[in-house]
Amino acid sequence: MDDLRRIDMNLLLTLHALLTEKHVTRAALRLHRSQPAVSHSLSQLRQIFNDPLLVRREAGLTLTTRAQVLLSPLEQALDQLNELIQAPQFDPRHSTRHFRLALSDYGTNAVLPTLMRHLRTQAPGISLAVSHAGREMMLAQLMDGEIDLGLGVFPERPPEVHAERLFEEQFACLADRATLPENGTLSFEAWLERPHILVTMHPDSANEVDSALAATGQSRNVVLTLPHWHAAINLIAGTDLILTAARRSMARITTPDLHIFPPPFTISDFAFQQVWHTRRESDPAHRWLRKAICESCQTGK
Repeated sequence: MDDLRRIDMNLLLTLHALLTEKHVTRAALRLHRSQPAVSHSLSQLRQIFNDPLLVRREAGLTLTTRAQVLLSPLEQALDQLNELIQAPQFDPRHSTRHFRLALSDYGTNAVLPTLMRHLRTQAPGISLAVSHAGREMMLAQLMDGEIDLGLGVFPERPPEVHAERLFEEQFACLADRATLPENGTLSFEAWLERPHILVTMHPDSANEVDSALAATGQSRNVVLTLPHWHAAINLIAGTDLILTAARRSMARITTPDLHIFPPPFTISDFAFQQVWHTRRESDPAHRWLRKAICESCQTGK
C-alpha cells in the first residue's frame, strides 16, 4: 500500500497511453497534454517501476518485458476504477432493496394502496417496512438513519433534510348525514356547538384546524383524541360527532350514512411531502423509490 503513495491517477493514465501508443507525441495528443509534460511523466514512471518501459529500436519505441506484463493488469485496474467512479446502476425489476418508511395513518391510506400496486408490477423484489410516527419523530429518525423516507407535513425541517411536495391537500368535514340540515352543511356557529374528534399522534401539539380557529378567536369542543384516521371515521355514524381532517382520508368512504362537506371557515390547504436525509440524495434506488411515490400520488389522487 505504501508504494501506491508514489503514484497518482494521472501517472497511471499516462502510463496506459504510452504503453498503448508506443509514441510520446501520440500519447501527449491522446491525453491533451504537452509532449514535454508526458516526457517528464515517463521519467517518473521509469523511476517508480525501475524499468525503461519504452526503449528505442529502429522501428521506433517498443515495450520492455516489464511494460508488456504491466499493460493487461493496468487496463483492468483502470476499468475497475472507472466503474467505481461511475454512478451505480439500479434495476428495479431485479432489486431486492428493503426500505424503511414512516407515515401517519392518513399517509398510509393516501399513498400505500397505489404505491404497492406500482411496486408489485415494476419492482416485485423491493420490500417496505412502514412505521407510524409524528412529524417530529420522523425528522429525528431521518437524522439518526433509522428510516429512509418520511411522508407527512413538514413546515419546518433541518437543513440536512430534503423535501418534495407530493400533492396539495384540503380539509373537509365528516358527519352523520342524519345530524345535518337538508343542505348537508353546517354554519360556523353550529359547527362550533358540535362535539369533535381530533386525530393526532401528539395531543398537546398544535394542529392546523385549531390554529385556524384560534385566528378567529374561537375554539372547539374536542371530546375524543386518537392517533388513527381510519378509526376516527368509523366512530362517526350514529353520533353527533364531527371529524375535520384531510379530504383524502375520506376518499374511500362508501357508507351512505356519512356525509362529507366543506369546513364553514377558512383553513389553508397544505402540502403533503416526502422527506429524506441528504445522505440518501444520490442513491439511485432511493431516487427511484421517491419518483415511484410521486407518480403514485399523482395517479391515486
